[in-house]
Amino acid sequence: MDVQGRVDLVTMCPTEEIVKIEELTELFKVNSSPKHYIGLEISGKLHLGSLLITGFKINDFIKANVNTTVFLADWHSYINNKLGSSWEKIGLMSKYYSDAFKFFCPGVKIVTGSELYTRSGVEYCEDLIRFSKHLSLARVSRALTIMGRTEKDALDLSQLFYPPMQSVDIKALGVDIAHAGMDQRKIHMIVREVFPKLKWKVPIMVHHHLLPGLSEPTTLESINSEQKHVVGKMSKSKPASAISIHDNEKIIQDKVLKAYCPMDTIEGNPVLELVRYIIFHEFSQFTIERSKSHGGNITYYSSKDLITDFRSKEIHPLDLKNAVAIYINKIVEPIRNYFVDREPKFD
Repeated sequence: MDVQGRVDLVTMCPTEEIVKIEELTELFKVNSSPKHYIGLEISGKLHLGSLLITGFKINDFIKANVNTTVFLADWHSYINNKLGSSWEKIGLMSKYYSDAFKFFCPGVKIVTGSELYTRSGVEYCEDLIRFSKHLSLARVSRALTIMGRTEKDALDLSQLFYPPMQSVDIKALGVDIAHAGMDQRKIHMIVREVFPKLKWKVPIMVHHHLLPGLSEPTTLESINSEQKHVVGKMSKSKPASAISIHDNEKIIQDKVLKAYCPMDTIEGNPVLELVRYIIFHEFSQFTIERSKSHGGNITYYSSKDLITDFRSKEIHPLDLKNAVAIYINKIVEPIRNYFVDREPKFD
């Protein structure tokens, strides 16, 4: 595969941003197999956003001959009070995440924070201090949105270590490409600013789209665009608004039928997002079944054409939802079946 073909794989949906694309092109010219990573907190059970959207992008990197790593941030999870900061639960859920990504992204490497810090030893601690010397307390506090918190929250001291740790993880892993959802952009910009001052390798940043929850989107004027990424994304903490990889056909149908999807509304419509980012990633065509009295079945070959018809009220929300539920179940079914005897038994 030529350089442009590899660049195209990295830039394709669900990628939203690359910092910077010209650096990515140069990297592929000189490095036949660069190193990638995406770091994940270990918390609840996986859903369409956390496994599928993330996994789709990881698989694009694998096709582009990039060495991919999923970094299971167990210490970050402990710091952020995930799973009650129980190491037993974090360990069990780490294995579950590892199984899921190895199944969905064959060829990906899995590394835990505990493994990385044991291997790096005192060098990691030294780098953490060096990096932190370039950050003010106020700057760290503003970066807390990466962990779903703000400086107004009641925090313990360890939670202020989270942003610099996430940054130094990138250096410790020696990656050429750092990958995350759009909600992690803030920390990546700090990395791009500070790493050159320390003469550390500056990675290219790739940010993918965050799948929204199924409920009506938040429209608070008081929150900024970065906070909206966190507030609106599909989350295991809102199970009614998230489609789990363990949901059966009936549950998927019920959730989709209850999803926010007003007639002719495009912006913030989570059902259309499922079509664009999940269904058309896996299928080349999407058929909506309708009675003859309502126009009969109609097949789309792009989300753009579907959106055009939905905006023009050619497609009724109920018909759209019924079709989306069928296709989403087809995509989830093999994953759900794989986890029949592997699903964690605690919440």
